Amino acid sequence: MKLASLKSSQSLDGELVVVSQDNKFYISASDIAPSLLSAMDSWERLQPLLQRRYQDLNENKVAGKVEIKNTEIFESALPRTWLFADGSAFIHHIKLVRQARKAPLPETILTVPLMYQGESGRFLAPNEDIPQRDFSHGTDFEGEVGVIVDRVPMGVTPEDALSHIKLIVIMNDVSLRGLIPAELANGFGFFQSKPNSALSPFAVTPDELGSAWNKGRVHLPLHVKYNNEFFGKANANEMQFHFGELIAHAAKTRPLAAGSLIGSGTVSNEDPAMGSSCLVEKRTIEQIKTGEAKTPYMKVGDTVQIEMFNNKDQNLFGTILQKVVKA
Repeated sequence: MKLASLKSSQSLDGELVVVSQDNKFYISASDIAPSLLSAMDSWERLQPLLQRRYQDLNENKVAGKVEIKNTEIFESALPRTWLFADGSAFIHHIKLVRQARKAPLPETILTVPLMYQGESGRFLAPNEDIPQRDFSHGTDFEGEVGVIVDRVPMGVTPEDALSHIKLIVIMNDVSLRGLIPAELANGFGFFQSKPNSALSPFAVTPDELGSAWNKGRVHLPLHVKYNNEFFGKANANEMQFHFGELIAHAAKTRPLAAGSLIGSGTVSNEDPAMGSSCLVEKRTIEQIKTGEAKTPYMKVGDTVQIEMFNNKDQNLFGTILQKVVKA
């Protein structure tokens, strides 16, 4: 099943719609739940109703479907939520980022996930501009995978946590690299360096991925273009910690509200042919090879495009396509 949030002047949460499997049509589901966030609160009861509408839409058995001519009509699949807990499950990325700021690796890097709490009061729409106040802030994109959960009990095991994953999205987790070192030096973590991120226009249930969803990981490459040129196609299956482990880490001392979003961290592979999913990785690799980081961070006019395709070349989540503008 594919769900999306239609832009609405009536609600910051958008209007819940069901999207056809081929991304060509949508139909309102606001009679079932006004928004995706509200649907998550009653997922067990509402999921069968949404699934039936999705099936009817795909089989052309429903009246009132609307053709999707462009995705600018959509908010991020989940326009805002209670919690965005972003992990860092790709070890290669951690190593490169730590090297870039000359920081040691955590001793527990292979046993305890890294995680921070990001901005969740509003996600940028998937086609919305990224505002930049100051080029020295070092605007960077980060291509990620995320999962949306129902209510998760405190102390859940990683294995049981997997059953709480109801929807999957891809994301652009925007980072301001120039602000990160000073914030971390204060010993209190990210805040100003992590502004609003963006999610894909469509959220999909795990069954839509078929065999590509396996053991809490998405076994597909994340395609990233920077200024309309190839930048990366790292496979999301190289997570050190699967999503069940990330959810369990987030829920160790608290229950998670329905609709909480858990991020994978930047998708990253050891194989250099796979490219990168963020600028800081490329800059660090340049520094290692030549002694100098040559690729600048994003400037006004730069664009990033993030997508994921299945083995039938279908665009699973729709397209994130954003441009940097002067704030």
